Amino acid sequence: MSDPLRRIDALVEEDTLPTLKVRQQLRLAAGLTQTEVAEAIGVKRLAIARWEAGVTQPHRGNRLAYAHFLRALAAKYPAAAVEEASDED
Repeated sequence: MSDPLRRIDALVEEDTLPTLKVRQQLRLAAGLTQTEVAEAIGVKRLAIARWEAGVTQPHRGNRLAYAHFLRALAAKYPAAAVEEASDED
């Protein structure tokens, strides 16, 4: 694989966010409030609420920080990183 392709893959992977449900599951598994997550990333609590609800998406810099934060939580709480099957399945 060429270097440009590796750099592209790295960018895609480093800012990929989990599903909306998993984002919230990870935060709750860690026992964190939206305010605590917001303070860690450097945004307002309303931003976290909107990101978890899918109303808005974080901009590039915040997206990288949020994705990094969620990956760290997923490593610590792997069970929370799994999308549960719905009752309709």
